[in-house]
This record gives sequence, structure tokens and C-alpha cells, in this order.
Amino acid sequence: MTSSLRSLIGDSNRYLKALSLFKERTTCYQNTYDFIDNQLPDIMASNLKGKSHLNIIGVGSGSGEIDIRILSMLRLKYPLMSVDNEVVEPNPQQIHDYKDLVFETPGLDFTNFTWNEMTAEDFEDQWKEKNLTKKADLIHMFQVLYFVNDPGATISFFHSLLNENGKLLIVLLSGSSGAGKMVGILSKKFSDTEIKYLTSTEVRRVLDTKGLKYQSYPLSSLMDATECFIEGNEEGELLFDFTTEVHQFKKSVPPKLKAEIMEFYRNQCCSVDENGKILFNLDSEIIVVDQM
Repeated sequence: MTSSLRSLIGDSNRYLKALSLFKERTTCYQNTYDFIDNQLPDIMASNLKGKSHLNIIGVGSGSGEIDIRILSMLRLKYPLMSVDNEVVEPNPQQIHDYKDLVFETPGLDFTNFTWNEMTAEDFEDQWKEKNLTKKADLIHMFQVLYFVNDPGATISFFHSLLNENGKLLIVLLSGSSGAGKMVGILSKKFSDTEIKYLTSTEVRRVLDTKGLKYQSYPLSSLMDATECFIEGNEEGELLFDFTTEVHQFKKSVPPKLKAEIMEFYRNQCCSVDENGKILFNLDSEIIVVDQM
């Protein structure tokens, strides 16, 4: 496949449009909120025992919905706790939207926000240049590692910032999901392009190699992909771009490959037809890495 294919992330405006539409069409965010509300408190219980202050780093926090959900959960469970919350996000519009969300959300006065408009790798470079020694109790990376050059190195760096009993939360597309199987095909087709694919399978392999202790939790997710199969539908094309990570996928790849991928996309191993809707399987995996 020609290396002229572009990654969707390279077009900030189109990426943000696709992301906004994805949020509307998927169950991913609501299921993530359920995990934060109902499972994360127990996961973090030993980490938080006896503490009155918490240091958190959100890597690739986007517009902040997941970060705010975590902070709201902490406020509910530990009303006397204060939090320093480092936000790492390279997109200025996402930072702006995050700040608006903070302003609109009541009860966040217990949190001090530090805004880092930069990539995870730039944050690492800055941290090392300043010789910072601050440690974190919780670091979370929700659907972020797709965008770094060396996921293993990024994991190692942020894991090194954890306090004793700290937790590193990594959320990625499950290798066994429909989307995970699809990107497995795409990674072979587009091996000589700038587009990189990653699933939880590769991340667990990295963690095993490094000898890191972790637990894994399934995170189910379906996306209404019906419009993806309506020729010329702009919203369908945005969703297809988002799930393949390819800028203008349908207009950029050869017709034969486009037909092959679309057929696989709709295959029973990837999608289900339900009440006239095509629901694409985007199950993720939540990996909680411990600092012992």
C-alpha cells in the first residue's frame, strides 16, 4: 500500500469532528463511566488508604469527560481528599473544551489543575529536563497509546512516576474485538505508511516482557455504523475514518481494498445487525498496572 495514505490524527479538524460523532454513536463512554463509578473505587482502595491528598496524571485527556468522571467519583468516595491533576493533551481545542467542562462542573474546588498542552513524549522530555521527582498515585491513558512512537518506552516512563501502590490505567482496543481483528488486517496492508495500529494484545506482551504486574478488565463497546454503508454519507465516512485511523479512507484506498475492508467491517466477526442497525464491535480492554 502506498505510503501516501495519511493518518486521520494529522487533520485536527476532521479528527475532532470524527471524535465528536463517535461519542454520539458509541456505548464506549457510558460503559467507561460505569467502570469508573463501580469498579475503579475497589481497584484503588489500597492505593488511597489513609491518604488526604492524591496526585493524578491524565495522559491524552482530550476534552476531559473521563478525567472529570474520575475526579467526581473521588469526591463522592473521599470527600476530604484534595487532588493535584496534571493534564497532558496536545490539542488546543481539546484543552479549551476541557477547561470549559471544569468551569461547568460543580464541586471541583478540591482539585488543582495543571495544564500541559503537549504530547506524552514532550511531557516526558520536559519532566526529565527539569529533573522532577514528583510521584503520582494514579496515571491514566484512555485510548492514547496509538499516538506515541514507542508504546513500550512511554509505558516505562509513566510507570516510573508512580508512588508505591500507584496505578497506571491503560485502555486500548481489545485485540479480540471486531475492530481489533480489522486493524490486524490494516496493519499488514498499511505497513509502509505513517499509520500505526495497536491493540491490548501488543500492550500485554510489552508488560509481560518488562515483568510488570497487571490486571485486565473487559470494556464492551458497540458503535452504530449504519451510516458507514450509505454511499456518500459524510457522517458515515467520518466514522469509517475514525475506526480505520485513515484520513478520507474511502477516497484514499484502491476500490478493491475499500470493498474488502468494508465487507470485513460488516462481517459477523465484526458487526451485528440489530433492528435495522449495523453495530460495530469496538470492545476495549482496561489494563491496570501496579507499582509494587
